[in-house]
Amino acid sequence: MQLQFSFIIPVYNRPDEIEELLQSFEGLQGHMPFEIVIVEDGSTIASKEVVNAYKDKLEISYFFKENSGPGDSRNFGMQNAKGNYFIILDSDCILPKNYLVEVVKSLEKNYVDCFGGPDAAHSSFTNLQKAINFSMTSFITTGGIRGNKKSVDTFQPRSFNMGLSKEAFIASKGFGRIHPGEDPDLSIRLWNLGFKTKLIPEAFVYHKRRISWSKFYTQVHKFGLVRPILNTWHPSTKKMTYWFPTIFCIGFLMSVLLIFFNFKWALIGYMLYFVVAVVLALITTRSISVSILSLVAIIIQFFGYGYGFLKSTVVVSVLNKKPEIYFPKLFFKQK
Repeated sequence: MQLQFSFIIPVYNRPDEIEELLQSFEGLQGHMPFEIVIVEDGSTIASKEVVNAYKDKLEISYFFKENSGPGDSRNFGMQNAKGNYFIILDSDCILPKNYLVEVVKSLEKNYVDCFGGPDAAHSSFTNLQKAINFSMTSFITTGGIRGNKKSVDTFQPRSFNMGLSKEAFIASKGFGRIHPGEDPDLSIRLWNLGFKTKLIPEAFVYHKRRISWSKFYTQVHKFGLVRPILNTWHPSTKKMTYWFPTIFCIGFLMSVLLIFFNFKWALIGYMLYFVVAVVLALITTRSISVSILSLVAIIIQFFGYGYGFLKSTVVVSVLNKKPEIYFPKLFFKQK
């Protein structure tokens, strides 16, 4: 099959991000033809002028639609795309020059209907962005689920950097209404339909999260809320590892309380973990400032996700509440 790529990019009030992303498209290596589909998801700060500035340089289609969330916007983009293989990106990503070359090389060697790629930090990122990137991608924090080479053939692609064939999109009907969590939900449904997924480690993107500590906590808290819902929808995908952040946080709080009973070894164990995390961050980022900020990011990530996971587990699995009613902000209304 001759691959014809369509890049699908939903955007909401981020014309500056679209500018940087389109600049990176200009530098892509290789001679593979591709189109770019920009879907403006009801923005009040539109990207149309930025897109128009690149129409003579790149093949771009621009659509403006009522706000209905990133999943529905990606579906809209794929419905209006010309290609037979879609590559979905977040607007806050930047492509390295060899991105498409690596995608084509991998798919020609071992074709799958859905792939994902890792995210990385660019040298131009702020210390905060680099610290959060380390926390979100390091094996010591997430187990490498966003790009672990050991799970290449069982990888759940993330929609900031995800490929999907037109055939798989039609069969699965694309993304659901939940957000976040729409991407692992899609991966699991694709597996159930007989489609294969994989990680392409070389097809990474620079994920330039424009984020603060408070926004980061909100993001990881939502990740924690979503996972028990997905476990309910797809029971076969339950893993004990999803409990680790919650157990980590409860254990940490207990170790602090045990100090008052003159038992300090538990807290010392946690301190050793934090020291190892800072050292790994220092080796990875080569920055003392970033390594210290990485420790803050790790603590926020664990407590945000862990608390969200515990709360959602109680609500969904113990109290048997409907998540759409109890957590309405996790679901976009069907248009």
